[in-house]
Amino acid sequence: MLLAGQSPAWEHVRIEYAKISLTGDRRDNQDRVAIAVSERAAMLLVFDGMGGHSDGALAAQVALESVQKDFAGAEHPVFDPQGFLYATMGRAHDAVVAMGAATEVDHRPRATGALCLVQDQASWWAHVGDSRIYQVRGGRIRGRTRDHSHVEVLLREGVIDEQEAREHPMRNFVESCLGGDPALPGITVTRKKPLQSGDVLIACTDGLWSGLREREIARMASRADQPVVENLRELGERAVRANGPHSDNTTAASIRWLG
Repeated sequence: MLLAGQSPAWEHVRIEYAKISLTGDRRDNQDRVAIAVSERAAMLLVFDGMGGHSDGALAAQVALESVQKDFAGAEHPVFDPQGFLYATMGRAHDAVVAMGAATEVDHRPRATGALCLVQDQASWWAHVGDSRIYQVRGGRIRGRTRDHSHVEVLLREGVIDEQEAREHPMRNFVESCLGGDPALPGITVTRKKPLQSGDVLIACTDGLWSGLREREIARMASRADQPVVENLRELGERAVRANGPHSDNTTAASIRWLG
């Protein structure tokens, strides 16, 4: 699945955008992705159904639909971006919990997710688990989310490096997710991140970032001589090859800020 578009020149949010979702070497695709665009705001949404739990794909779909409904019902630009992101992620969690309420807790549907809201020449991010958001500027990673995982802690403390993190035996274990226990999970919401013309934002599942070095993501995502859709296609296909023959579902949505 591949989709691309560009906002009309008269809109207040001038962006080029694309999304991609590849099944990889799995039997089915439990990832879900969307890009919501209005005249004054846009949002990237990715959710990754956790394969070790039943109905992972349905959990990702329910979470996606919940956030899409909230975005469509909000005034744009959103008055309180941080509050909106926290609340909508919480409602997505409640929706996934409700669909698995009759199931034993260890087998309830779960998903990780990441949201990127773009408006007023800036972005705000929210994520749960190891679905990520990257901001790329000038061929370099300007910032990214930090996974809710033990491996991320080891990486940030310098105990392991990027290569060791990709090969760590606990690399697929997350400490926070949507669904399962009714208690609200750990949700990280960032402060305002100003945008410059040409900045690229990527929201992706771990199937994309786990197979690529950050410098590869930055270099390929920021190629100005290609449309965003082609950059995203190359990223996705390279990630699948790098993770083969056991590649995961590989999903991403991207925005290039046009100023």
